[in-house]
Parts: sequence; structure tokens; C-alpha cells
Amino acid sequence: MKDTALTPGITAGRLPPEDYAENFSDLHAPLDRHEALVAADRCYFCHDAPCITACPTAIDIPLFIRQIATGTPEAAARTILTQNIMGGMCARVCPTETLCEEACVREVAEGKPVLIGQLQRYATDTLMEAGVHPFTRAALTGKRIAVIGAGPAGLACAHRLAMHGHDVTVFDARKKPGGLNEYGIASYKTPNDFAAREVAWLLKIGGIDIQTGQRLGDGLELLQLKADFDAVFLGIGLGGVNALNLEGEDKDGLRDAVDFIADLRQASDVAAVPVGRDVVVIGGGMTAVDAAVQAKLLGALNVTLVYRRGRDRMNASPFEQDLAASSGVRIITGATPRGIIGNGAVREIEFEYTDDDLTPTGQTFRLAADQVFKAIGQSLQGEGLPKLEGRKIAVTGAGRTSVDGVWAGGDCAAGGDDLTVTAVAEGRDAAMDIHASLTNAG
Repeated sequence: MKDTALTPGITAGRLPPEDYAENFSDLHAPLDRHEALVAADRCYFCHDAPCITACPTAIDIPLFIRQIATGTPEAAARTILTQNIMGGMCARVCPTETLCEEACVREVAEGKPVLIGQLQRYATDTLMEAGVHPFTRAALTGKRIAVIGAGPAGLACAHRLAMHGHDVTVFDARKKPGGLNEYGIASYKTPNDFAAREVAWLLKIGGIDIQTGQRLGDGLELLQLKADFDAVFLGIGLGGVNALNLEGEDKDGLRDAVDFIADLRQASDVAAVPVGRDVVVIGGGMTAVDAAVQAKLLGALNVTLVYRRGRDRMNASPFEQDLAASSGVRIITGATPRGIIGNGAVREIEFEYTDDDLTPTGQTFRLAADQVFKAIGQSLQGEGLPKLEGRKIAVTGAGRTSVDGVWAGGDCAAGGDDLTVTAVAEGRDAAMDIHASLTNAG
């Protein structure tokens, strides 16, 4: 497929220059000190706090909010980071409205939860801006662990292992560490290069060496890693993108949504990223919404997101769906792509309406499109991997795979829900299990 920037109708600079800075500014303005104190004062500091149970990393939310309320946000940050070393990123991208804030007693009673996510950001930002890293390494153990993948799971695993005195080498296929946080999240959620700054801050623990441009199965083999290191953790994510399996899928103007988002994330000037006039996004998850909203923010005239099931089955949270709609994205549900129309480049895409069980109804419609983004899920890539469960690596306990001495976590491992916060929890827990295994503490 040719560069879509050369496809007629797909151009950069559709908007006045001043509009881009506003469109891609911070989605949620950070709380100032007074706003944080007011927000913290709404917390009931529940003893059996349901918000803790709802948090995949089990952060003691009432404790850190009380610490903010008493004027010690740095202590609050330590409470957060002890459980979730990437608490700053999670405060920005977690679907808190379906996790901790949905479980908040204030939400149940009043329909207005405590601003847990924004308070978490206030605390972690305060600590990071002070240049403080609150953790130190234990005595060196002489053990060496290889971590494959510098995404949320891999980095969380590496940090916890380094804290316990192990030496960690992190291998990643990309040019920059960060994984999904660096390449796969909408620019307006993490502006000002936050993902890279968080990685640099995390590495202050010491004992972590990151080697980029190293892909598993391409000169980096699992068997050799097992021989060279005392343990291996796989946090390789999902590198492949599912196909539509339609004739004409190779036409110009049709590409993977994850690549579009990555281009935006790495662009020094978002105004230089080309976008179509009529954009169609196929999918119903966070990636689909991120692609659709950003296409609109780049100046696309018409953006339509099409999902095969109902809105209640979309993986994107209700907040994300509302964000898309308020940004001018049209959402069509209960429709499946059937054909790609165009001579060399996509010009239209045909859909067929389906029932709740995906049974075709026979009713079809077409949408004009000069650019189509696929966001229909990703798949695991790699050779010589441990035993799979479905399309992911099978794990037991805290990430143990079928291969002795090899653990896995994050999106590549079975059983998770493909959230940043869950990946962090799985990387952390695997690190603790690796530590126990290497020191006979388990």
C-alpha cells in the first residue's frame, strides 16, 4: 500500500495553524492546589472502600486522598506509586468512570464521584515535577532478568525487580521505550511528551538497561535469553493488526488505526499529519475512538465510526463514546463492512446491517471515504512462544508460562482486559513472583 499522504484527498494542514494547539491541548486541565483540596474534601475515606477493590492495582485511594487533604501530595504520590509505578499515566488514561469512580460511594449516592483520577494526577505530577524518585534499590542480588517489551507491563516489572536488587535488561522493538503509552494513546490525553518523561523518571531507580531496536524472533531468541539470564518476562503486547478479509483491502487510503495514532504521537508538528476529508473508522474500542476523534481534530470534514454490535457492547467506555460524539464523530452500530469500492484508492465502503447476534439483515449502505482506519483488534506475533490459550500466551498464577523460568503479562497474556493499569498490575505481580522464585522466598 502506498503512502496515504500521496492519495488524492488526504492532505495535511486542513486547519488554521492556531487551531492545532487548541485541538491537541490537554483533555483534562490539571487541578491546582486549591481545586485538589476541594476535591479531596468530598471523599468519605471509607474503611471498606469499594474504590480500592475496583482498582486493578489496588491503590489505597482513601489514604492518598487524605494525604492530599492534609497538604502532603508527595506522600500521596508514594502511596500511589507503591502500587502503580505508572500512576501518572494511568491517572490520564484509565477509564476511571468504569473503575474506581464508578464504585465511589459519592457516585452511588449523588451521581457525582470524587475526582479520583484527577487527584491521582495532581499527586504524581507534584512528585515528578520535584524531580524526586521515592524508591531506592535493595542490596544487589547478582541476578539478571531479561524483560522483553518496554511497555507498561515490562516497565512495571523491570522497576519492581530493580527495587529488589536485581539487574534488568529491557529489550524493545521500537526506537523509543514506552510501548502503548508512547505510541498508542491519543495525543490530547498525554501532551508535552509525558510518556517519555515518565519513563525517564522511572529509570531513576537504577539497575535497568534499555536496549531498543531488539525484536523477539528477529535476532532475539527466547531459548538464548533463558540461557543468558536468570529469568525472562514477556511483555511484548500485540503487534499484529487483524484484517478485514475483504477484497480491495490493499487499496490506497486504507490503513491500521494504530499506525495513524503512532504517526500523530511521534509527529513534531501534528499539522503535518495528513488526513482525509471523509474518514471512516471501523471498530468499537479505545483505539477506534482515539483515531476517529483525532481525525476530526486534524480537520476531517466527516468522520464516521462504524461498529458491528450495539453501543452497549463497545469496548470504548461511555465517556469515550460521548467524547467522540461531542467532537463531531458520527457513530453507527450494528453494521459490518462488506466491500471496499474504488479504483486504486478507496472511494466508498459498503456495510451491511446486522442483528444483535451478527446475523446479516440484507440491508446495505455505503459511506463516502477517502481514508479508512481499521481498529478491529490486534493479534499476538512471535515465534517460539510459550503455550498459547486462544490467541494469547497462557499463564497461571502471577504470570507463569508453560516454559520454566519465563513469565508473561500485559496484552500478550491471556486473562487480562487490555488496559494500561491492568498491564502494570500484571508486570508488578510477575516481578514479585520472579523475585520469590530467584531468592527462594516463595
